[in-house]
Amino acid sequence: MTKKTIIRQTCPQVKVCGLTIPKQALLCARLGVDAIGLVFFEESPRNVTREQASAICDAVGDSVAKIGVFVDASYNTIISAINECGLSGVQLHGKETPALVKRLVKNGIKVIKSLYINAEPNMNKAHRYGASAYLLECAGGRLPGGNALSWNWETARAFSEKYPLVLAGGIKPENVVEAMQKTSPGAIDVSSGVEEMAGKKNLSRVSKLIHLVHRTKIDNGCRRIF
Repeated sequence: MTKKTIIRQTCPQVKVCGLTIPKQALLCARLGVDAIGLVFFEESPRNVTREQASAICDAVGDSVAKIGVFVDASYNTIISAINECGLSGVQLHGKETPALVKRLVKNGIKVIKSLYINAEPNMNKAHRYGASAYLLECAGGRLPGGNALSWNWETARAFSEKYPLVLAGGIKPENVVEAMQKTSPGAIDVSSGVEEMAGKKNLSRVSKLIHLVHRTKIDNGCRRIF
């Protein structure tokens, strides 16, 4: 088996999730985000249709990674959305099986598997999935995901030394530096922390967060995700 090459960088990458407006996605790309997240989950206030997602992906082109967020979707549903919308990777935010993750990865798809520090699927089971990277947050609230809840990020430091880590959960400009310094993630994932309302981003807050991330250097570097 060929050993994977680990690419390191001096500061984490930034993924802005829950975008719903093509122009805002393009402006986020111009501000320097590395990835955008498009939510394919009807119960989410940030849900997008495939038509909306295609328009957003067309707007940003190849300037950023375009990650589709799914919750317990089937393999065929995920593949269909990738092909129809032009996604460059997926984030699986439910109780997807290791078999599904491995099947997607085997077919050349970048897969970020979401895990929790205090619920299932738990961070201690990461070794079962073989994902491209893992998103960690704490469970709580009505919807799958962190529901903007902050947590003790230092809990994930050992995890980030072993696996490619996307850090999420209550991250915003006011605490992003602390989160990075405690965890050394490969990327940080923000949504509500840079919003005016669900699905509509505050571009000034996006710009501020990116500036803070880029000026914060991680000792020994961190893994590249996107």
